[in-house]
Amino acid sequence: MNRRALGLRHLPRNIWAVGITSFLMDVSSEMVLNLVPLFLANVLGVGTTVIGVIEGVAESTASLLKVFSGWISDRLGQRKWLAVAGYALSAAAKPFLYIASSWEAVAGVRWADRVGKGIRTAPRDALVADSIDEKRRGLAFGFHRAADTGGAMVGVLGALAAVWMTQGGVGELTQATFRTVVLVSLVPAGLAVLVLALGAREVGAARSAHSPIRFRALGRPFLVFLGIVGLFELGNSADAFLVLRAQTLGTNVLGILGMLAAFNLVYTLVSTPAGALSDRIPRRTVIVAGWVVYAGIYLGLGLAGAVWNMWVLYTVYGAYYGAAYGTAKALVADLVPVELRGTAYGTYSLVVGAMDLPASVIAGALWQGVSPGAPFFFGAAVALLAAGALWIWGRSPAGGQAG
Repeated sequence: MNRRALGLRHLPRNIWAVGITSFLMDVSSEMVLNLVPLFLANVLGVGTTVIGVIEGVAESTASLLKVFSGWISDRLGQRKWLAVAGYALSAAAKPFLYIASSWEAVAGVRWADRVGKGIRTAPRDALVADSIDEKRRGLAFGFHRAADTGGAMVGVLGALAAVWMTQGGVGELTQATFRTVVLVSLVPAGLAVLVLALGAREVGAARSAHSPIRFRALGRPFLVFLGIVGLFELGNSADAFLVLRAQTLGTNVLGILGMLAAFNLVYTLVSTPAGALSDRIPRRTVIVAGWVVYAGIYLGLGLAGAVWNMWVLYTVYGAYYGAAYGTAKALVADLVPVELRGTAYGTYSLVVGAMDLPASVIAGALWQGVSPGAPFFFGAAVALLAAGALWIWGRSPAGGQAG
């Protein structure tokens, strides 16, 4: 415990600045974005297929930008101001949800917010990697995920409080409640931009000589890892389907927000120790364990028949994210040259986000065409395939060298 505390105290200034920024932006985003599928379904009467398309296209749009933003940051040898610009765009998009009255308007705001995410993510992750030594890389990314998710938990609790005060235990979300939450979310979004702009320092990364983008230069180990991640993501549909699944089992808005708070609490608690653990054992072992947990959770979601099932599964879901997400980001930096980190993080995010569209469309079609449990059975099966592939690759000479 003392060793862990010492490690956190001695994290560089940039890690803290990025962590606080992510905390504040997630307070803002999670207040609103978890209610967007309920706003679409309960207020605007939109079906799950359209919701899946909105979520999938939003994430895919962001992903296309991440690779270019990362590449630009490599070419310039600059990370900070691209990240600041991305956070600023997301903050500026949020007020328009207050006046949105159609699914097209919601989709436009959602996509603008994701464009901001697309601009900031790869330079921000590269800034974290550039600001820490290799021996503490897992700890740094684990801490960042913990800060990010801690903000998400606070955001969910804020949304829960707003729902309780404005509509009590009413089962479906109202427009007035949604608008109240949007207004409150603007404050932490603005603070997030200021913290990064004033608190972070440019590291002065090595400039890449690769123009245009050359994915082959990222190396075979990274590209193999990327292919396995893409397989996993094909079964990882938008979390909007988890929210809708909970509602089909009789969970009201307050219950859904409570589940999200429990999820984010576990995610926050697991992220930092899991990241530190990945500095001591092969990172792929931690990721495989997370994916196996994910498969078990999705199998449970497909079989769930009561509200308490959702509470348990949503809580354990946080353990998967805490173990796998930050660790995968640390592994990316292990696999590529220093001067290509921005491009690598952008490419990683491109693959993850690009798979969101087919994953969410498949999930929406399975939901409507087969049953509400079918998307989760599909996700569990794909996750097990990906976990097996990563484990086999990790035991090969090339994968073993990657950790």
